[in-house]
Order: sequence, then C-alpha cells, then structure tokens
Amino acid sequence: MNGLAPLFFMITSTVKVVTVFSVLMVAVAYTTLAERKISAWLQDRHGPNRVGPWGILQPLADGVKNIAKEETMPGTSAKPYFVLGPMISMIPALVTFAVIPFAAPLPTPWGTVPMIVADVPIGILYIMALSSLGVYGLVLGGWASNNKYAFLGGLRASAQMVSYEVALGLSLVTVLMVTGNVTLTQVVFEQQRLQLWYILPLSLGFILFVISAFAETNRLPFDMPEAESELVTGYHTEYSSMKFSMFFIAEYAHVITQSALMATLFLGGWDIPVWHGDDAFFFQGQWISGFDAAGAPVLAALAWWKTLLTLGMFLLKTGFFVFVYIWVRWTLPRFRYDQVMQLGWKVMLPTALTYVVVIAGTLLVLDEVGVPFGLRFGLVLTAVSAVATGIFVFWLDRDRIIGGASHPARGPLPPRMPSVDVPKLPASVGGD
Repeated sequence: MNGLAPLFFMITSTVKVVTVFSVLMVAVAYTTLAERKISAWLQDRHGPNRVGPWGILQPLADGVKNIAKEETMPGTSAKPYFVLGPMISMIPALVTFAVIPFAAPLPTPWGTVPMIVADVPIGILYIMALSSLGVYGLVLGGWASNNKYAFLGGLRASAQMVSYEVALGLSLVTVLMVTGNVTLTQVVFEQQRLQLWYILPLSLGFILFVISAFAETNRLPFDMPEAESELVTGYHTEYSSMKFSMFFIAEYAHVITQSALMATLFLGGWDIPVWHGDDAFFFQGQWISGFDAAGAPVLAALAWWKTLLTLGMFLLKTGFFVFVYIWVRWTLPRFRYDQVMQLGWKVMLPTALTYVVVIAGTLLVLDEVGVPFGLRFGLVLTAVSAVATGIFVFWLDRDRIIGGASHPARGPLPPRMPSVDVPKLPASVGGD
C-alpha cells in the first residue's frame, strides 16, 4: 500500500501514532484556552491572563486543578458504568483522527512516508462508525448517574445524534459520488485533479455537513443535552474531577477532528491552493502528481519542505474551522428542543436526500455527454450547487432575515392595543 519495508513501516507508524496523539492532546488543552480568549475578544473583555505570560499556562493549571479535586461517586449510581461513560465518550473522539491525512508524503532515504497514521481503504466509513459511538458514553453516563437531569441529557444526546447522523451521512454521499472512493487520501487527490475544492462544486453538501457536525458535537446552538436552564448540566451533572474533565476532552477532541474532516473533505486537506507542486498520490507502486493527456501517470516531485508547507496549510484550515466553532458558540443562542428536532427531520433530511438526487443526476448527465473530470466538470457542478444552495437558503429563511419583519410578504403588522389608564387606589385602601 505504501512501498515501505516492513521494519521501517512499523517504526514510522509508531512515531506517527505517538506524535499525532501527543499533539492532539496538547491541541485539545489549548483549544480550551483559545475558546476563552476568543470569547473574551468577542465580548470586549480580558480572558485568562494570570497564569503564565498572556495566560498561556492556564490549561496546565486547569489540568492540575481537575486532578487534585475531590472525586465524588453518587451512592445510588451504577459504579462500573459510571466510570466507563467518560472513557467511551473520549476514545472515539481521539482515534478517528487516525485516517485523516495531514501533509504531503515525506521522502526519506529508506522510502516515502505517507503523512497519515492509518491509510485504511474505508476511511470515511471508519470515521462515520466511530464518531457516532461517542454518544454511547453520554447515554451511559447519564443513565448510570441515577439522576433524572443526567438521564434526560443522555436521552437528548441520543435523539440528537440519530436526527443529524442521517443528514451528515447523506451530505458525505455526494463527496463519495464525485470522488469514487471512500479513502480520504483519494478525496484530497481528486480535489487536486479537479482544480477546485469541493466547497464550491458541493456547496450545499458542505453547509449540511457543517450544521450536522455542530449538532453531533453538542455545541451551541445544539447543546440541548447539557442545557443549564433545564437540566442543570445534563449528562455530566453528577461527575467531578477528571471524569468531568474527560467529557470536555472528548468534546474538544471531537471539535478538532470534525474541523480537520471539514478541511479534508471540502477545502482540499493539505493541498496548497493554485500551486500544483504539492500534488501527490500513491498509484500502482509509485507516487504520482496526476496524469498526462494520454492518461499516463506523472511522477510527483516530493521534498521535505513541501511536507512542512502542506502541514502548515492543513493546520491553518483546521484552525479556521475551530475558530468558526468557537465563534458560533459565543454568538448564537440555544435552540429549543422542538426546533432542533424539526430542523433535523423536516429540513436537513429531505434537503440532503434531494441534493443527493440532484448531484447524482448531474454526474450522470456529465458522464453521458463526455465531459472529462477536470475544471470544466467542476464548474458545471459548482453552477448546479449554487442554484441548489440559493433555493435552500431562501426557502429556509422565508423572509425572516433577508426580507425583515416589515417585508410586504409578511403582511401588515397587527394593530396596537389601546392603552387603558388604571385609576390609582387611595393609600388608605387595603389597610396598613
């Protein structure tokens, strides 16, 4: 699959696993600091600035605090499952990053090392299967707590996952149809061949995926499983110390993984825009940058500095989506529970199904008329998706934002009720 000697493959795989896991854990810790700093910036106030220069040691202080805090265990809880809940929610969020390519291949004297932990042939299916398992930890923790608020939070998490997992999967179907493969390395390579990132040819699929990803990570405006005004803190009401912290480690790890997935599926992954010098894909025992006019493979010019450049580009794209997650979290209010369910079943699901049919029909027509896979192919898909996106936005808006409250289509405003003067009672009425 990669052309490396078995021993060197084992060594490089071990190094990649340790490095990626360590970097991901550090990124999770500092995403909490980024959220507090960005929220402070949005609200025109100071964020953490006491622990270390500019507050950069705040995550370390929070970690020490959580480890040193008293561990509580509800006397009526199902103790084995109470402990297992945070673990189940945390593990899937971390291991799903294994199939995401994060840089161009690295050439070495012993062979070329692909910059992905596990280039399995079921990449997207692996992510879909494991990312949906995280909700079992929330449900198990809520049930094992033997607390009605925690139990309702777990039920809400499972209902929300079921409601939006379908739309998320259908939004990925369009990516798979255009790519013709489920491995994420192939998704990156096909975007390089198309000369367009999928955010343009599959714009509506991107919007549906982002909304569903927000719902799956239980972030505002979809944080119904831990709505403080209704459920105290939801599924983790009874948790404390590191068990409480593990739920948030899982949440932020899921945010980073989903952001990396958005960057890979719709922004070309580690691909640098406009420049084709970084194009690389493993094909029939060799790394190629594409195909010539006759269909023969063209060898890729690999270099270590290209690996570093593409790694930086991947981190930049992933960081952008993490920023969007935080931005939305501190901007939009929480939905009502019925609004969350209505959006998932009555809007997202039919829209995703219709969009899959539209893209499938467009691909069939392009194949019948003989349009080759390339820029012109992508521009036709972009035009079709732009029309579908426009229809979706105007239909979903229904003059609420675009037209405004005084729009003629909304009809005249109801007349104001006349004010009635209520006579004041004397001070002596009613006794002392």
